[in-house]
Amino acid sequence: MSDAAAPGTIGGGIGTVGELVAVQDGAAEVAAALRREKKKLELVSEVGTALSSALALEDLLVLLMEKVTQLMEADRSTLYLLSDDGGELWSKVVQGGEVLKIRLRVGEGIAGWVASSGEVVNIADAYEDTRFQPAVDLRSGYRTRSCLTVPMRNSLGATVGVLQVLNKQAPTGDHGPFGADDVELLLALGSQAAVAIENSKLYLSVVAKNVELAHAKAELEQKSHELNVLYEVEKELSAAADLDSLLERILARAAALLGAEAGTIALLTPAGDALELRTVVGPAAERLRHQRLELGQGLLGWAVAHRQGVVSNHAADDPRHASEFARQHGVSPVSLIAAPVISGDSVVGGVEVVDRRGGTGFDDADLKLLVLIAGQIGQAISLGRSRDEHRDQDRLASIGRLMAGVLHDLKTPMTVISGYAQLMAACEDAGQRERYVDSILRQFDIMSGMTREVLQFARGDRELMVRKVYLHRFVEEVVTQLRHAFAGRQIEIEVELGYDGATHFDEQKMVRVLHNLARNAADAMPGSGHFWLRTRLEGDHLILEAADDGPGIPLAVKARLFELFASGTKGGTGLGLAIVKKIVDDHGGTIGCETGPTGTTFTIRIPHRATRTGEFPPIRG
Repeated sequence: MSDAAAPGTIGGGIGTVGELVAVQDGAAEVAAALRREKKKLELVSEVGTALSSALALEDLLVLLMEKVTQLMEADRSTLYLLSDDGGELWSKVVQGGEVLKIRLRVGEGIAGWVASSGEVVNIADAYEDTRFQPAVDLRSGYRTRSCLTVPMRNSLGATVGVLQVLNKQAPTGDHGPFGADDVELLLALGSQAAVAIENSKLYLSVVAKNVELAHAKAELEQKSHELNVLYEVEKELSAAADLDSLLERILARAAALLGAEAGTIALLTPAGDALELRTVVGPAAERLRHQRLELGQGLLGWAVAHRQGVVSNHAADDPRHASEFARQHGVSPVSLIAAPVISGDSVVGGVEVVDRRGGTGFDDADLKLLVLIAGQIGQAISLGRSRDEHRDQDRLASIGRLMAGVLHDLKTPMTVISGYAQLMAACEDAGQRERYVDSILRQFDIMSGMTREVLQFARGDRELMVRKVYLHRFVEEVVTQLRHAFAGRQIEIEVELGYDGATHFDEQKMVRVLHNLARNAADAMPGSGHFWLRTRLEGDHLILEAADDGPGIPLAVKARLFELFASGTKGGTGLGLAIVKKIVDDHGGTIGCETGPTGTTFTIRIPHRATRTGEFPPIRG
């Protein structure tokens, strides 16, 4: 029996060796699988770290796609983003070789179909699927086999793009299909990428709004500075007794405001072919005063001849510089700015400031201020000459008091801007921040209109921007302005819209009209009261009514109500109603007033529609 058992034992031994080899092979496969899973976990961890980093979006997506390709054991991968209008896909990151940028209409190709349907597509051979478009393969020489495409959804579940991986790499080196685990993993990665993209877009939107806010603040500061300059010049206008004194005070103020070492105001000679240096400030004032420049000579002469401001921070190298004139009179300017002085429609001279203190040059903002000052100088010359001829004695005073009224009115839009800016600082909603920015920009339009109105009133211009206006929106804007103007006062605002549709007028100027009427009403009701704003149509005319329940207008004032400087309130400038009537007249309308001990009502009638030539006065825009 021992002899018989030996073969079985040998056979059994051989069988045991075979099983051992199989077990070792299995263990090697398990170890390899474990290594692959460990590598995946490491890659998933790297993806999470990258998504939580502060990388720029472009760099983040490039890194993400590298990891996706490795995780999915794919040959290459592509990330498509949906366009803002939702009609097109474009390849943001293409990984795994140089491939032409791809653009697809939503619904076109496999990626487009996934973007349209929101469903996953997993196919073993792309060429067997009718949705596949081989054009990219033909252009690049690449051969697509297996293809897994998933939608990328944001936190709200909306599709923002598509992730696609191609040609699964099997451990043996062959190409195989993607499995169910691959689908789940790619969906998770797509969701993470979508959230990262959404967060990046939100961040960029916040940055953009912050930039807009910074621009708005800079514009406000610039507008305030310009108004301060105008106000300072206007004070000099009011203080001067004669034209020469007037020009000297303005030039000294302009040089100080612009930080210049010297300056001059030159007037055209009666023949109009030369400039006389009428007023000069600076070290060479005595040598230069009453000297003459030919029209077009030097940068000052060039500015006058071309009716255009000019800046030069290297005068010696500027061919327009009057180098011989400067040498003869012992001056050597380095930097200067010059602007023409215009009175009415005619150039009457020019103004120039020279060499900024500290050695820095002038810039375009300085030129803008000098142009504003030149405009004021032109008015001053016209007013000074009129004063010398005993005409229009109150012109300077009217401009100065108009400035005071405008500066007072600026408090309301500046208060509104300040309030919205504070709200923006505490608001995280991008849409709401954008609405705040729009509100701030509307206030800048109002402030710009006020600035223009100063110059237009001084020149007697009739400039209208008549446009289509939706009355309900217009009234809402006016009421918002008035609530800020009435802040701290117990005044109730009531609106009665007998008509709230479309009409035609200069929106900004009509806001000014109602603001002036409302301010007068508030001044007449120091304790408390009501203010009504009513609208209606009468035939071809729009009727606007502004009413209050104050004590009424004194008879002595009512007789000259719309005249310049007629004021019925203590401390009033007397300009508000004069401006109101001018604006209504320019619209081709009329304004009337009914007043008594129970209140006052102003009734404005203006043409409702611009249906025929000449219905409105000439419009310049």
